[in-house]
Amino acid sequence: MRVEIHGHRGARGLWPENTLPGMSRTMELGVHALELDVALTADRRLVLTHDLTVSAVTSADRRPVYAGDPRFPYVGKPINSLSLAQLRTLDVGVRLPRHPDDPFALTQVPMPETRMPTLGAVLGLVSAFEAEGVRLHVELKSDPTRPELTPDPGMFTELVVEELDRHDRLGNAAVLSFDWRIIAAAARLAPDTRRFALIEPDTLHWHDDLGDDVPAAAGEAGATTLSPEHVMVDEALMGQAEAAGLDVAVWTVNEAGLAGRMLDLGVAGIVTDYPDRMREVWRGRGLELPEPVSPLRPVGV
Repeated sequence: MRVEIHGHRGARGLWPENTLPGMSRTMELGVHALELDVALTADRRLVLTHDLTVSAVTSADRRPVYAGDPRFPYVGKPINSLSLAQLRTLDVGVRLPRHPDDPFALTQVPMPETRMPTLGAVLGLVSAFEAEGVRLHVELKSDPTRPELTPDPGMFTELVVEELDRHDRLGNAAVLSFDWRIIAAAARLAPDTRRFALIEPDTLHWHDDLGDDVPAAAGEAGATTLSPEHVMVDEALMGQAEAAGLDVAVWTVNEAGLAGRMLDLGVAGIVTDYPDRMREVWRGRGLELPEPVSPLRPVGV
């Protein structure tokens, strides 16, 4: 079985997360899959952002979209209350740490004046790279405990599926979410597309009647893969996932020792902020490495 390296938000530890330059650099480094986060704007555009409100860590205000815009400043505002034009004024290329020991601020290369991209722009970038071997893992950001910030899950999933289909990527993509209503909607709308049920201790209460077998419940919800936080992964969970017929892709693993333990437990994929470190682990274990992708063609072709 091939074991995969999944670049988290592109490669958050190396380049600005959820950005076009970050995604392009990650493809050039070499990953099996690009993981990215998507939210919905006030004008129903799909944009890359991890948070349902504009993050003060990953975003900085530069100017209002027009003089006197009452919504300005935009940092701290809900994504679903702002238009694409408003969000595109933000600089998302420089990480602004809230505390001095933020590990990503220390290792991430700043790319000032980078703008928040749409999902369509990322799909276009992957096509321009002719990166058919790189899977797109699209996490739909949704919080059922905060409905004022969260779009209708069926409508949201439909918009994402339509965009993937428009770019002919449904066969080489995956839909991810902590909100399993989205997993169920994706199973109906795109039954041949992979579906990752994300889990972590802090959001298990989002789901009713999970019982003692979370992987079985995820499978019943429509998942094809279980994607747990690494603290949840042990032999018991791996056994339940196998019984449910689900692969396991663990997040977020940034250290070689932890990666080795996860590989020894039999995970099928590791989500990481540092694909460069994981490539060294893969190389040391003789695992199949993902090929770096280059947008450049030979002269005359």
